[in-house]
Amino acid sequence: MNLSLANKNAVICGGSRGIGRSIALAFAGAGANVSICARGEAALRATEAELALLRHKVHAAACDLADGPAVKRYVAAAAEALGGIDVLVNNASGFGRTDDEENWAISINVDLMASVRASHAAQPFLERSKGCIVHISSIAGLKASARTAPYGAVKAALIQYTLTQASALAKKRVRVNCIAPGSVEFPGGVWDIAKRDNPKFYNGILAGIPFDRMGRPEEIASVALFLASDAASWVTGQTIAVDGGQMLA
Repeated sequence: MNLSLANKNAVICGGSRGIGRSIALAFAGAGANVSICARGEAALRATEAELALLRHKVHAAACDLADGPAVKRYVAAAAEALGGIDVLVNNASGFGRTDDEENWAISINVDLMASVRASHAAQPFLERSKGCIVHISSIAGLKASARTAPYGAVKAALIQYTLTQASALAKKRVRVNCIAPGSVEFPGGVWDIAKRDNPKFYNGILAGIPFDRMGRPEEIASVALFLASDAASWVTGQTIAVDGGQMLA
């Protein structure tokens, strides 16, 4: 199976930490030119430096993905820097937890509307390249999400949007798929913090994962690489749960 992305141009929205960083590194490692954006300048530049070591084109820009015009500017700048767009990955999350106006607004603006806006901005380039979109949702969008109502509902909307986009863009030969990760742990991430600050809660979640461990960002990146590659040339409109069996519990 050939998972090469040689000479492809990939844009990862939310690409400086955790899953996004791992996707960016996996794509560059497979030969892609990569653009990443994020709000945090320090992590952005650190990941940019890692990508540069892989000796392909690299573009990195600070961008608040809750800002609609900023998203459009970033995608246009990434396309110019790389020479087009073959793959768009929408990974950013505001992780709205509580059922209140503020957290609903965060989830809608970052998790959903940033994905919609980036998709719209990238679509002309993707149509020319016969490219693809990979959305990063969550298993929270596939089941009840009592602790994080806005997060779960908006991730479910992203799964539905994947279906709608895939149907609308199939005639243009643009594929659209989605990954629904389970609980993924990385330094400074939600579960890393929970392990330190709320071990009882952390261990309770861990006990519900049949593989007896949290996921690793690289495991999500491997699936993203498959979906972005020609090996998935007849795969569209799908949501793949990558969760170590977490939803089976």
